[in-house]
Amino acid sequence: MLSVTPIPAFSDNYIWLLRQDSSQEVCVVDPGDAAPVIEVLEREGLTLGCVLITHHHHDHTGGLAELIKRYSPRVIGPDNPSIAGIQERVADGDEFRVMGRRFEVIAVPGHTLDHLAFFTSGIPALLFCGDTMFSAGCGRLFEGTPEQMNASLERLNEMPADTLVFAAHEYTLANLAFAQAADPDNKDVAKALQECERARELDRPTLPSTLERERRINPFLRCDDAGVRKAASAHGSTDSKDATFATLRAWKDSF
Repeated sequence: MLSVTPIPAFSDNYIWLLRQDSSQEVCVVDPGDAAPVIEVLEREGLTLGCVLITHHHHDHTGGLAELIKRYSPRVIGPDNPSIAGIQERVADGDEFRVMGRRFEVIAVPGHTLDHLAFFTSGIPALLFCGDTMFSAGCGRLFEGTPEQMNASLERLNEMPADTLVFAAHEYTLANLAFAQAADPDNKDVAKALQECERARELDRPTLPSTLERERRINPFLRCDDAGVRKAASAHGSTDSKDATFATLRAWKDSF
């Protein structure tokens, strides 16, 4: 069985550690900082066999050079020459095997143009989506367009409802605060906020979420909902799903 454990980094990043059964060889996703990864590996007697990279931002790649020097792992990520150390450059539709599981590569431009997500089916299915989808939110648009990001989220939303969603940041409380404004009549948002506040009080992560949960609480997946469109209409155009998404994203940027 494949287990996934968060390694906290910086103020709000999660580096996800994948381990198959009792194997001592593990995989990590988006190691922005090498130090917390090395600490876990050394403490638990593990070795790093693979690294997955979703996009080029430094808080997702900053620890890569040190980890490569120390462990010589297999490194899989976008075809972006600005990311030093990628050995297997993958693109939309490619597949690879890690930890005994087949992973599908999904291009999700928006936050950045090189952004990839990694999906593996099974019970449950797992989605490593970096900074594209957060619980109750989505990433800022640093390089892509609202139309690109909305299309990327729609692709991720096609995955099975029980898919576990492993985002790269602990942004859930702030996202739910915005969701209350963007989807004010949604009782699921209010319930999720209470649950996540309790989790954070206990210093527990609010992740992973599930895709089924995100369909109920994430306003960026609910651009066709009448309540969301009504709330967004005070801040910009809601003439189409793309327009509603663009309005929501701009509103969230200044929220």
